[in-house]
Amino acid sequence: MGGRWTLYDASDASVAISSRVPALATDRPAFRRLAPEDARLVELREVSRLDDDLREELGRLTNRLREQLSRFFLQPLQLCPAADEPWLWALLERAPTPAAARALPRAAVRHLLTRYRIRRLSAEAVIAVLRTPALPVAPGPVNAAQVHLTVLLPRLRLVHAQRATCAARVDELLEQLAETPEHRDVAILQSFPGVGRVVTATMLAEASRLLAARDYHGLRAHLGVAPITKQSGKRKLVVMRYACNPRLRAAAHYWGQTAVGHDPRSRAQYARLRAGGHSHGRAIRGVVDRLLRVLMAMLTTQTLYDPARRVIATAS
Repeated sequence: MGGRWTLYDASDASVAISSRVPALATDRPAFRRLAPEDARLVELREVSRLDDDLREELGRLTNRLREQLSRFFLQPLQLCPAADEPWLWALLERAPTPAAARALPRAAVRHLLTRYRIRRLSAEAVIAVLRTPALPVAPGPVNAAQVHLTVLLPRLRLVHAQRATCAARVDELLEQLAETPEHRDVAILQSFPGVGRVVTATMLAEASRLLAARDYHGLRAHLGVAPITKQSGKRKLVVMRYACNPRLRAAAHYWGQTAVGHDPRSRAQYARLRAGGHSHGRAIRGVVDRLLRVLMAMLTTQTLYDPARRVIATAS
């Protein structure tokens, strides 16, 4: 009554399943029981996705800051072209206009560089750049851009601080997971060259079930590493896979590029693929595909990555 069901025995349950979800009665082997995920993995997924959102927001805000500075105040962009460093934001809060920058004391600049641990620039070099002639601009755009900066700089500081909080929480969660016997996969994944906090958090957040199942083919498909083969008659075409998890794709690309820079085996494979006529992206995907095969073997045997063992195995 009222859309509510009361089940008295197994036959009633079977009738209910057949009428509401027919596939459960006819294709039961195609279904599997889902176990609840570790609460820390759920939180890791949420925090890592939040960090991605904050990173994009920080990029948008820094682009707006660079656009405003290009209207009337190009000198700070010579010091920091991306306009994405906190020390530059502090400098702009102290000297938001070319006139204020020319009057900035040398001691204040030296104190700011020391506070933010900027060693690539000296106070004298910063002062020399700030005192170069400014663009001839009417007062109106200068005042408008200055008002924009007063709103933009606090937002930049807030998003930057929030990203630091997310990064600290991700580190805490990864450390907690690595300390538990049931999550030894974390330590194995982190032992790979090119795998840091971001790649580890993304892999665990987006592909924890695939890693637990040691599903190599499913993992390479979700990462966008597995190619797509299109064939019609005698025509056969192999193209990049676009239907994948975009966060895993970005993490895999970063993993591959970093591995090429730090792992001799990955660098050699990348060079072979490039010499064979493959593009940079295709070569990186090939490197990641090989690393995934190694990862599956290491997860199965529960061993950490050891480049010396790989060299010995190849020589033998």
